[in-house]
Amino acid sequence: MTVLSDEATHAVRAQTMTPRRSRRPGIVLAMLTFVYVLNFLDRQLLGILAKPIQDSLHITDGQLGLIGGLYFAMFYCFIAIPVSWLADRTSRVGVLTLACAIWSAATIACGMVRTYPQLVVARMTVGFGEAGGVPPSYALITDIFAPGRRGVAFGIYNLGPPIGAALGIALGASIAAMFDWRDAFVAIGIVGLLAAAALPFVIPEPVRGAADSGASNLSDKAPFWATLRAFFVNPVMTLAAFGSGATQFVTYGLGNFAVLFLIREKGMTLPEIAFWYALAIVIGMGGGMIASGRIIDRFARRSRRVFAIAPAVSLAISMPFYIAFVWAPTWPLALALLTVVMFFNYFYLSCSVTLVQEEAAPNQRVLAGALLLLVMNFIGLGLGPTWVGAASDHFSAGGAANPLQLALYTLAPFYVIAIGLFLWLARTLHRQETI
Repeated sequence: MTVLSDEATHAVRAQTMTPRRSRRPGIVLAMLTFVYVLNFLDRQLLGILAKPIQDSLHITDGQLGLIGGLYFAMFYCFIAIPVSWLADRTSRVGVLTLACAIWSAATIACGMVRTYPQLVVARMTVGFGEAGGVPPSYALITDIFAPGRRGVAFGIYNLGPPIGAALGIALGASIAAMFDWRDAFVAIGIVGLLAAAALPFVIPEPVRGAADSGASNLSDKAPFWATLRAFFVNPVMTLAAFGSGATQFVTYGLGNFAVLFLIREKGMTLPEIAFWYALAIVIGMGGGMIASGRIIDRFARRSRRVFAIAPAVSLAISMPFYIAFVWAPTWPLALALLTVVMFFNYFYLSCSVTLVQEEAAPNQRVLAGALLLLVMNFIGLGLGPTWVGAASDHFSAGGAANPLQLALYTLAPFYVIAIGLFLWLARTLHRQETI
């Protein structure tokens, strides 16, 4: 009887599993993207349906900012760390399946609440489930697509937010207009449960590091503290995370209040939101995701500085359009400006995700992705909406006629912070290339 060494056993596993994986990368990517669509759709429903929820539960802008920001992020960001460590050591597909089932059931619960505290608990549970959604998907994509193809793959995967937001606006606003805001949560939660049931049958578990040439020790279990330390002592990973966090402070601060702002201060109606705002997101945010992915794959072969320069330049272009959007006197002009803002606001995402996944060891990619999300989502998702909601309440208490507009103006300085951090990252990458 012949006994294979660990290296030979891994080689046999890679040879047997890689063909199965390589025949269906498009299907796997489509399924992961669809689950991300549901992930983001569930997350955005609160902001999309803010006006009818406020009218029904009698909550303020500040309370809305807390429930969509800090309360949600407390679970979404920190639970992601142990969940991702588990996924690095077990089945990433299994963790993703369970996570999708939990956040979908919690979304249904959101449609059944009767008080603000009940809604807080339900949204926290959504955050608990969604914590296990994105990091395993990052690692699965990295193990399916080889370097040089990952930028476009992550660009396609990151269409989840624009498609999810657009569908949430179109479906959520339409359902709320025709029926009730509660029905939107229930209907979308049911779709998520069906997706969770299908996941294990559509996505095979790929070999860790199978797409990386010359990778070794792929079957080793990722050490938790060593992975944590490796992330935070690496200036490339930390700068990418904090630059993304400053960017998300703007994107989530705006995103959680954009519909309310367009309705309350620009005069749009729910049916107009359902079509025009959804279209702006698909064209703007979706176009930015695809463009950034192609730029990464084209220029990263020459220099990794593109991972930092692309978001820095795009944010510099976006900032004046953002200020003009907040100022615009009519909603058609505001929406046109917002489309440009969304196109350039999201270059950072594919850049930072691809950079961190390529910096991390194959058996540490889920946890590295979770740490990236921890930093950027706690800053952006946790503090951005909370800041805008509190600022709006502050200006309202001071007697301002347009408090939400003033609150959104206060996001502009965070563009400058994000640009500075990405330029710092570009300098760090340049130094590494010249050593």
